[in-house]
Amino acid sequence: MGTYVLVHGAMHGGWCWRSVRDLLSRAGHQVFTPSLTGQGEHAHLLGPDIGVATHVEDVAGLLHYEDLSDVHLVLHSYAGVLAGPVAERAAGRLASVTFLGAFLVRPGECLLDVEPPETAQRYRALAAAGGEGWYLPADASFLAQWGITDDELAAWVAPRLTAFPLRCQTDAVDFDPAPLAALPTSYVRHTRPPLPSLERSEGRARAHGWDVRSLPTGHDMMLEAPEATARLLTRTTERGKT
Repeated sequence: MGTYVLVHGAMHGGWCWRSVRDLLSRAGHQVFTPSLTGQGEHAHLLGPDIGVATHVEDVAGLLHYEDLSDVHLVLHSYAGVLAGPVAERAAGRLASVTFLGAFLVRPGECLLDVEPPETAQRYRALAAAGGEGWYLPADASFLAQWGITDDELAAWVAPRLTAFPLRCQTDAVDFDPAPLAALPTSYVRHTRPPLPSLERSEGRARAHGWDVRSLPTGHDMMLEAPEATARLLTRTTERGKT
């Protein structure tokens, strides 16, 4: 059986993996779903000093303190920017990396560099208008952007969203790309609806020759279709052994 570390995206927390975690655990896998600093149940730690480096420490620290090995690292949305630094820090602990509708940055880039310019401008404006200049306020309007149309699911997700530090979108990510390039890596795109912000990241994944798969869901795949998401992720167990 495999060991999975599932890392959530912006405004979410470990809670978003609840159904996927339970499905993987019942199948005999070991599963960790950390909430990044300032997110989820750690929302009380939110502050202007939190950036990408903080979240790299969160994930790398989990791998170290739990002494995990042969880990299938699954990164959703924003968490994709953590891939390179975590792979560099993990010292051989990773078996594979899956970008689940995630952003893919190169060394020296920040998240907003791979967003469409109009989206980057909108996020900066939102932070300036309602987030004291350093965070994006959590707003239920993001649910439509992510393709969550089910009223019951939206009502459950909306009150759990957490304000997100702008630094996590503007901090340049510096890392040696070799450790990540050496790992079995895949990209999962979503198609109902797709998210235009991810087009560049998906294109890079294809250019790298990664395994690219699709799920007919919106952006929050783990919430909208946990069974299909869990089935897809279990394929990484065998792929990581090859």
